[in-house]
Amino acid sequence: MADKVALEVKNVSKRFPGTLAVDNVSVKFNRGEVHALMGENGAGKSTLMKMIAGSYNDYTGDILINGEKKLLYSPSISKKNGIGMIYQELSLARPISIAENILVGRLPVKYKIITDKAKMIEEAKECLETVRLEHLDPEKNISEISQHQAQLVEIAKVMGNKPSILVFDEPTSALSREEVEMLFDIINDLKRKGMAIIYISHHISEIYRIADKVTVMRDGKKIETRNITDVKSEELVQMMVGKTIDKFYSKRKGKIGKTYLEVKDLTRYGFVHNISFKAKKGEILGFMGLSGAGRTELARCIVGIDPIDKGTVMKDGVDVTPKNYDDGISKGFAYLSEDRKSQGLFLRLTNEENILSALIPMCSSKGIYKKRNAGDVVTEQIEKLKISPPNPHVGVGSLSGGNQQKVLLGKWLATKPDILILDEPTRGVDVGAKQVIHDVVTELANKGTTVLLMTSDLPELVGLSDRVCVIRGGHIIGEISKEKLTEESALLAANGEGSVFDAC
Repeated sequence: MADKVALEVKNVSKRFPGTLAVDNVSVKFNRGEVHALMGENGAGKSTLMKMIAGSYNDYTGDILINGEKKLLYSPSISKKNGIGMIYQELSLARPISIAENILVGRLPVKYKIITDKAKMIEEAKECLETVRLEHLDPEKNISEISQHQAQLVEIAKVMGNKPSILVFDEPTSALSREEVEMLFDIINDLKRKGMAIIYISHHISEIYRIADKVTVMRDGKKIETRNITDVKSEELVQMMVGKTIDKFYSKRKGKIGKTYLEVKDLTRYGFVHNISFKAKKGEILGFMGLSGAGRTELARCIVGIDPIDKGTVMKDGVDVTPKNYDDGISKGFAYLSEDRKSQGLFLRLTNEENILSALIPMCSSKGIYKKRNAGDVVTEQIEKLKISPPNPHVGVGSLSGGNQQKVLLGKWLATKPDILILDEPTRGVDVGAKQVIHDVVTELANKGTTVLLMTSDLPELVGLSDRVCVIRGGHIIGEISKEKLTEESALLAANGEGSVFDAC
């Protein structure tokens, strides 16, 4: 068994000021296996992987590669020892070509000073073949390819360093179901070639699809390592959160009222076409669609971020079609965007400043912002959403992904919206943060808020929605009632199978 061990961490610890982020952790990762690493945001997973990647050189304990103790004190040393890292946030440079991205830092040269373009293209093609992108032109600008292709180019870039140990950090967070299947095929190919693969994910269903072993971390400690065939999903959740979650989705208590939001023939040419639907007061109306179906585009038009070419948005029988986003917010709309870092939060500002950022017009008098007008809004949101650390003056950029998402939700809850639109509200967050967000959304609906839920997480869609509208190619093609709503029916509907639809 020892000769199978590619990477071993022994009694490793890493301390930050006031926090023991990794506490005496020991794990072995074998060649020819996919070893999942799971835990809530802040459990220590990312810190442990950054130690392996050479980002921290002040840890205690030992890291062994192929049985030999190594001092991984820089990313370059880590790469030389066969470690490859695929981060959730891609590190590709947009203004340059695919080939230049893949071979960055090791471009072939001739005459010692000139880039050997022919060899660069040849080497880039070889790397692209490992991820089944042999049809892609290496000279194409990286900004011209899809998110899925960019993810695979990132893997090809790392594979060019010929790693023996590959770490994937939430690799499917921005991929469609079909793209996930292709990625899994590539990972299985790498596993068959004897590579040791560490796979970090919050998606329990993915772990059962792809992993051979799973290690769970909580509060910086290793809880347990198990063969994936020997552990049930309920046990995984219990190990991650430290308690049993009997029912992940809260029961609806409030009554659904009359029609409150009505969208009529909304069109933005090239994106969404003749969209019409009604949502009731206190209802969670889900929207299902495959990647590129038009869910995000619809949300942005409803709240006024993107212009519409025709159609109207009615609220309680009154035309409130927003002229712009400020107008939409003033009319009771709030939109939680799918990309919290580039479209939702100010990472250099504090929890307090982010939560109050959408309230600036409401807290201003004669053009002067007065924070005291916000009252106890920040404390209320921190407590309600269990934001950690519960310090309003902590920078958002230092928080875990789950807590950043809670701050973003708190920002929009602070506006007390009548209509809340959630676009991938739990993407990339842990199971504990997901439950908090689900509970808060359910409570809002129980109290009468109309919620539009755009999500590619099928259990979330089925668990929260009162009914679902299905979008395909920028059109609403049908509706599924709560009684007929299952993961299978939603997926069939998104692929155009009309037998599960109710009358619209």
